[in-house]
Amino acid sequence: MRVACYSVPGPASDVIRIAERPKPVPSQDEVLVRVHASGVNPSDVKSRKSGPLAFAEIIPHSDGAGVIEAVGSDVDSHRIGERVWLWNAAWKRAHGTAAEYVALPSRQAVRLPDNTPFEAGACLGIPALTAYRAVLFGGDVRGLNLLVAGGAGAVGHYACQMAAHAGAAVIATVSSDEKATQAISAGASEVINYKNESVGDRIRQITREVGVDRVLEVDLAANARLYTSCLRRDGQAIVYGSADWNTKLPLRDWLIHGVTTSFFIVYELSQSVRERAVADLTGWLEQDRLVHRVAARYSLDETALAHEAVESGQVIGNVVVVP
Repeated sequence: MRVACYSVPGPASDVIRIAERPKPVPSQDEVLVRVHASGVNPSDVKSRKSGPLAFAEIIPHSDGAGVIEAVGSDVDSHRIGERVWLWNAAWKRAHGTAAEYVALPSRQAVRLPDNTPFEAGACLGIPALTAYRAVLFGGDVRGLNLLVAGGAGAVGHYACQMAAHAGAAVIATVSSDEKATQAISAGASEVINYKNESVGDRIRQITREVGVDRVLEVDLAANARLYTSCLRRDGQAIVYGSADWNTKLPLRDWLIHGVTTSFFIVYELSQSVRERAVADLTGWLEQDRLVHRVAARYSLDETALAHEAVESGQVIGNVVVVP
């Protein structure tokens, strides 16, 4: 089979190559999936750029979708032929979805409803699950004001939809008029262009000086100093990303304001949280309640270009590789 892979960290065009590798054979609790779409996420880019590598050769990408072609001895054979979406394929593993086939534990292959395209399925593992956990991390959001940082991003776009479905009033930050349109179409009732508006001033105006109940945070390092002007007293920041995890935080200001911070990483969701998320996502997909935004498609030969597109930050939506 053909794969995209790399053996040293570095720029995408320098290190990613296309190679022939044996088709995997599923072990007793695994399924073999013919990959129809492979999702490219910022974490895939960061992993490729940093070193040292955990394995001698890495086939990247944790997200994907396809059809089960074979199963291990402990897996129900009725799953053969099932359309599935995949999660954590490359998390602590050498073999992700940037390949014609991938074998992985059967629970990491989730049934994909027939009305959901494979390319959309390749956007669920990290973007949609992250959005789900961020929106519902602090419990019921009905009637609350939520600020979605980066409301037009891969995670933010899903978060705006899920928060609106759950009954929250959604405010999103964006960096352009085009992204504002995307966030509003996803369910944001208000958008703030942080490039030319004061986020704190606009939040106070929108919420009549109260502040938002929760912030869903994509970049803690960039936005930490905004919390006391955006959050209501004793409000909560739910953090799933940061450009710099070593940044100095305004802890004294947070202490006085009563800011609560909660952190999570989508790769390490507990079994109970993930099962609930998968069940809810499946229901929403079957009802066509989620809008997916695949902004760019590349062939397997163009995997390096796909990485560069994600790295550029110019793509509004998800990037997929189609083997």
